[in-house]
Amino acid sequence: MPEGLSGNEAIRAAEERAEHTRARNLPAWGDLPVADDTANLRLGPDLNDALLPLLPLIGVWRGEGEVVYPTIDGPFHFGQQITVAHDGRPFLSWEARSWLLDGPGGAVVRPAAREVGWWRPQADGTLELLLAHQTGVVEIFYGTARTQTSWELQTDAVVRTASAKEVTAATRLYGIVDGGDLAYVDERAMMGQELQPHTSARLTRVVG
Repeated sequence: MPEGLSGNEAIRAAEERAEHTRARNLPAWGDLPVADDTANLRLGPDLNDALLPLLPLIGVWRGEGEVVYPTIDGPFHFGQQITVAHDGRPFLSWEARSWLLDGPGGAVVRPAAREVGWWRPQADGTLELLLAHQTGVVEIFYGTARTQTSWELQTDAVVRTASAKEVTAATRLYGIVDGGDLAYVDERAMMGQELQPHTSARLTRVVG
């Protein structure tokens, strides 16, 4: 992952970004009888103490990435939005939506991958991540925080429907870099290939 900014540069960049993101949040249902999700720590229910190790992830992130793998003709470029929110309980909701681009910063070609899931931090420092993909694959990851702003996980189980492509293992590394961007690398073992990089992206906070 890219090297970070100096402390003063990072603080200045975060303050400038917050001028545009601090008042934004997820669309809300005013008549919901329970606490609504929030992706903005300034708004909504108080953050559960169990989520403090994941606090930097909370928000809505948008940017671009690259997908490569021996079984495709890529690399291909994609845009992505990741939404990480909470409702006051000790878990985070996760949604990622992607769209294929015709090149870096290019036009949208078509919708691409989607996934939804939950981050569940445990008292011993273990992180559980449950993900369901629109392709018919469900994954259970376990991991830990590497630092206060980076997290590493690997699959403990992968389940797929009869119509899904073969996926046998995956790892993910997330980190906050360069003044507050979210960067990640996803490695996959699938379609008879050994574990290797599949997607990577760098996203900027747009909410929170």
